[in-house]
Amino acid sequence: MEVGSNLTEKGKRDYTLVQKAVGQKDQKAYAELMHYYRDSLYFMLLKMTNNPSDAEDLTIEAFGKAFKNLDQYTPNYAFSTWLFKIASNNCIDFIRRKKKHTFSMNTGFGDEEHQEMADTIPSESLDPEEKVIKNQKIKLMREVVHKLKPHYRDLVQMRYFKEYSYDEIAREMDLPLGTVKAQLYRAREYLFNILKDSQDNI
Repeated sequence: MEVGSNLTEKGKRDYTLVQKAVGQKDQKAYAELMHYYRDSLYFMLLKMTNNPSDAEDLTIEAFGKAFKNLDQYTPNYAFSTWLFKIASNNCIDFIRRKKKHTFSMNTGFGDEEHQEMADTIPSESLDPEEKVIKNQKIKLMREVVHKLKPHYRDLVQMRYFKEYSYDEIAREMDLPLGTVKAQLYRAREYLFNILKDSQDNI
């Protein structure tokens, strides 16, 4: 496939990296694409969500979805356009899901702080049966984590069981922050697929 004549120099550079990533499984090419767009993507998502933690997670999810479907990208338009479209669509879906999980308590909650308080109420009112299910899920999660490769297992345990921040994990494992986030996304995807297959037995 020839590089589209409508692409800028930056677009051609990105397409060359995409070809290396897809055709040669070049990890450096993936890292470079992430390096070029991570910050601008994060700030776009931060503007959409107004929540730094959500924006950070959604940034990694966007790269994960884009990289998973990288073979579908065509140079008819810039890689950045394609990536940002994936990110914005994913963010819109996330916001819709988040709204569905909140009570209809908008009346009387005039600011974001109070709205965030309302958002936390459902998770604090589990009945005994729900608590049992939740504990079984935690037990299953720990069993599933042990099936991961040691490297991914360590990442997941630090992030979700020990509740380390991304920065703390990066320091602990002596890895670049972007690498930690990308690998955690991959580990989460493995876990999700395993748990999805097991959910009827939880």
